[in-house]
Amino acid sequence: MNPDLAITVENMSKLYRLGVEQHSEDNMATAVASFFRNPLANYRRYKSLYDFSDVNVAQLEDGSESGAREDILWALRDVSFEVPRGQILGIVGHNGAGKSTLLKILSRITAPTAGKAQIQGRVGSLLEVGTGFHQELTGRENVYLNGTILGLRKREVDKIFDEIVDFAGVEKFLDTPVKRYSSGMKVRLGFAVAAHLDPEVLIVDEVLAVGDADFKRKCLGKMEAIGESGRTILFVSHNMPQVTRLCNRVLMMENGQIVKDGGPHEVVEAYLSSGKMRVASRDWPELEDAPGGEIARLRSISVRNRAGEVAESFDIREPVMLRIEFDCLKGGHELLPGFSICNEEMQILFSSIDIEPKWAGKERDPGRYVAEITVPGNFLAEGTMLVNTAVRQWKPAQTLEYFVPEAIAFQVIDSFEGDSARGQYPGDLAGVVRPKLEWRTERTGDTNER
Repeated sequence: MNPDLAITVENMSKLYRLGVEQHSEDNMATAVASFFRNPLANYRRYKSLYDFSDVNVAQLEDGSESGAREDILWALRDVSFEVPRGQILGIVGHNGAGKSTLLKILSRITAPTAGKAQIQGRVGSLLEVGTGFHQELTGRENVYLNGTILGLRKREVDKIFDEIVDFAGVEKFLDTPVKRYSSGMKVRLGFAVAAHLDPEVLIVDEVLAVGDADFKRKCLGKMEAIGESGRTILFVSHNMPQVTRLCNRVLMMENGQIVKDGGPHEVVEAYLSSGKMRVASRDWPELEDAPGGEIARLRSISVRNRAGEVAESFDIREPVMLRIEFDCLKGGHELLPGFSICNEEMQILFSSIDIEPKWAGKERDPGRYVAEITVPGNFLAEGTMLVNTAVRQWKPAQTLEYFVPEAIAFQVIDSFEGDSARGQYPGDLAGVVRPKLEWRTERTGDTNER
């Protein structure tokens, strides 16, 4: 293996067998009796889950009818890639794309069905909440257990023990069994252990979806520091801003295969436009299916770029246009359409209602209406934005005609090109919005003049 490479994956595949019949018994006694009556049959049944000697892999790969097997699932299929030392590699893809299976193989939790993977150096991994912890042991004992597994001596763990505990924020619970920890506590301790036990390769799978915003920022900062020190990181996430900020290369996976490999912004945009995430446009062609009631119904909603085209992602400097089409079915009512935009933490960033003088305080005639608003560039922060929409009947009665939460979504990406609100600053910028404001700074004299 090339010494400049941290990871080498060659033609790796992983198969799972589906549809093995499950047998259950009424009670423990009958279950035990059943096992001893048919030990060979039971052994064969469970062995078949992992034995693929009866499978013609070549026929499965070429899709021939003779090789079709409905009981076989490709979790990974002929995956190959290399990761140089010091690279931070992101992996994106929808649920079931094979990301977690790939990381489990690289973490030596499961073995590939075909192909091979080589890793040079000590591996620290955090794949699922509680992974690598003995639930009956205390937090303190699990820290030392994980250090031992990674090949560290007790005195080596002693040197960084306080740093791990401080990072995780679990001082009060160190001598409590891990099984009594909350999911957030398990994630904090698990990440702290994996990141501080001096791994040459750090593998992190979507665990930052759990925990508060402050801890997520700490984790991202720690991974950035690990990357800057020349270590290798594999990072799986559905949070595209985290991926673009942290990674210098991204793989996109679909159906167990790598379909794109390139720079973070290029791959993230391809992923967002692939339709695997929330959609940027929705239509209800049939009136009876459209949200609403007897007075008004929503017919379409979309997010569009400055050219008027439906778009899934926007540079942070670009304006974003939101458009709705709705039907007024009965005249004599004042209708008030509106939008609200939320971030991934479901914080409402702002709401906007139609106060245009042409319609404010006026009854609407029956017909189709198109309403638009434009959110200026350099206003929203980076991240996934969720759009809610509603129409209220304002007069003669204040009633909600329809409300569609998370109707559409779009992505805001900061390209780090220097003319957004962040300028050349590479770090994390807090806040739910990010306006580019005008600064005025003047030198007023030398410090010794005051």
